[in-house]
Amino acid sequence: MILNERWRARLCALALAAAFPVAASAGNTGVAFVHGTGNHPDATNEYWTREMIDAVRKGLPNPALYVVVACDFSKYAWAPEASGCLGKQLSAFIAANNITDMVVETHSHGGNMMRWLMSNPTQDSRFPGIIKTIRWVNALAPSSLGTPLADATISGNVFESSLGWLMGQKSDAVRMQQVSWMANYNATWMYGTAGRPALPKNFYAVVGTDVKTMVFDSASYCGGYPTQLGLEITQAWLPACSDGFLSCASQTGAGSTWFQDKAKLGGETLSHNQSRRPCFGLDALLRNDL
Repeated sequence: MILNERWRARLCALALAAAFPVAASAGNTGVAFVHGTGNHPDATNEYWTREMIDAVRKGLPNPALYVVVACDFSKYAWAPEASGCLGKQLSAFIAANNITDMVVETHSHGGNMMRWLMSNPTQDSRFPGIIKTIRWVNALAPSSLGTPLADATISGNVFESSLGWLMGQKSDAVRMQQVSWMANYNATWMYGTAGRPALPKNFYAVVGTDVKTMVFDSASYCGGYPTQLGLEITQAWLPACSDGFLSCASQTGAGSTWFQDKAKLGGETLSHNQSRRPCFGLDALLRNDL
């Protein structure tokens, strides 16, 4: 169903290009990478890694047309440092490169940030132009319905220190991702969840379903074995189907599901950390999607 949806979008674009070749050649295709929770001035290297960025952008007609957003997503979504920064950086990239077709790759809370932008176009004069340019959003492990781990962090229990490297401890963005808080935002300010208006552009979730930590399984080492161990500990707080940070239900809570990990990654599963790394061919799928 989703595959057909994505191919329909591609066929429409090809039909328009054939019908209006001059107009179609006037713009460019680009890709934007939008990180998750926290303040990441060097999001290329310390959040996504150069290997992941370079692998994906090679799918572009011009691989130089990419932007790695670096904003303070420890703030509430509506803050100038958060969605204001996101709007500023995406708008500048679009204008500087004559981008008329943009695929957005997000991870974790980055999916909420893009949903906030697309759900609140009147908040910032730059948002409508960005929305018009977006082809679709690929949301890697999006925290669309929040996570009990955010509640645990805010409550200050034993998990607070161990979750700091994942969430930035008691930040405003972590408060946002508490389960009840996300339910409220989804019911009022954000589109794309059940019973709410659809987002103006398609939002496709890639879902991680488990965490592997078997010592003799090479899959346990992609993205770093210590991180896998940490996620296995936090997985105890979540349903069986989870990536160690988010339940599968949260990841599929908004938009449409593109795929669950095992369906397209040779039977391998993605932990929350691995879904922003070139693990098991994920980078190739994103590259080919461009």
